[in-house]
Amino acid sequence: MGLKAFFNKTAIEAGCDEAGRGCLAGPVVAAAVILPKDFYHPLLNDSKQISEKKRNLLRPIIEKEAIAYAVAEISPAKIDEINILKASFLAMHQAVDQLSVTPELLLIDGNRFTPYLGISHECIVKGDSKFASIAAASVLAKTYRDELMEKLDKKCPEYGWAQNKGYPTKSHRAAIQQFKATKYHRLSFKLLATDVKD
Repeated sequence: MGLKAFFNKTAIEAGCDEAGRGCLAGPVVAAAVILPKDFYHPLLNDSKQISEKKRNLLRPIIEKEAIAYAVAEISPAKIDEINILKASFLAMHQAVDQLSVTPELLLIDGNRFTPYLGISHECIVKGDSKFASIAAASVLAKTYRDELMEKLDKKCPEYGWAQNKGYPTKSHRAAIQQFKATKYHRLSFKLLATDVKD
């Protein structure tokens, strides 16, 4: 089954998704994308279902073909302050704020969302594998975030962020144990598998 082109045929829809919610380090990144109603690309799918190579191939196509798109990030410090769920919604709100065209409907990946003032929304579980605009947002959020983590990896190479992108891998946790947490880590998260506080 392919992706649906739209939820509402007549409304200007923006698909919204985030990347990096489960990471121990780095920002949470969200994208909002308004696609033409007839947009189609055979490779487009939920960013988790397609390879890095395909995501990187899709990104410039989405950016060129989209009616409007925007990406926003929320820092680890802000995530610690307000919690990751609120930070994810805030990132989506900030991405919508930056759109050059104001949408009439937001298609949100997931089952919860803080309403955006003046724009109605629909929460769609696994929306990134159901609607093209959400899938496009998931590709932008993921590729932008991966790029950010590769840049941070150059500042703190011992954590392997170019490979793990900040996710809680065994080697990432071992590096935190050995070198301690950085300012790029989310201190409110369980950084060590055993969660030993020193």
